[in-house]
Amino acid sequence: MVLEIRRAERSERDEVAELLDEAFHDDPVSGWVFPDPEHRAAVHGRFLGVFVDVALAEGRIDRTADGSAAALWLRIPAGEPEGEDEVPARMRAEADPDNERCELVGRLTGELHPTAEEHEYLLMIAVAPGSQGRGLGTELIRPVLERCDRDGVPAYLEASSERSKRLYERLGFAFTGVPVRLPDGPLMWPMWRKPRG
Repeated sequence: MVLEIRRAERSERDEVAELLDEAFHDDPVSGWVFPDPEHRAAVHGRFLGVFVDVALAEGRIDRTADGSAAALWLRIPAGEPEGEDEVPARMRAEADPDNERCELVGRLTGELHPTAEEHEYLLMIAVAPGSQGRGLGTELIRPVLERCDRDGVPAYLEASSERSKRLYERLGFAFTGVPVRLPDGPLMWPMWRKPRG
């Protein structure tokens, strides 16, 4: 498969947020953050829009030319981050101020995020529901993983389902051994990929 990939522009922010909303609507973590389906339909896109804003401001978004898939990447430097991470509070404030789970999911994933080495962080990857299962996600992130291998840079992500965990294992990611435990909710699997020589 030859996939035309380009970097998303700021003007495409809402399109990418809508894609994430559709792709993650039935995700176990989204269902935990927003248990009521009607409420989820109303606020989920705003919640995921914060991730889009962060990637546009601090990283990049790779997107298929037809808009059916997008990957949000951040380059994370080695060392403890300076100051408190404001993104979880922003997720709650912008999406659903009365819902502490909006903030908690970001805080819990942040606690387990590795700090020892600089790495590429796959913040999120989304494929439109009608295009899933065709290998688009794999092809979309393959160039970044190849660059990681060339440059000797690890990659990191959190898998939000058993299915996605298996997919990432095929790409060389390995579970770090300590899951993110959402209270009374699903597990998330932090995964690390060493660069391949």
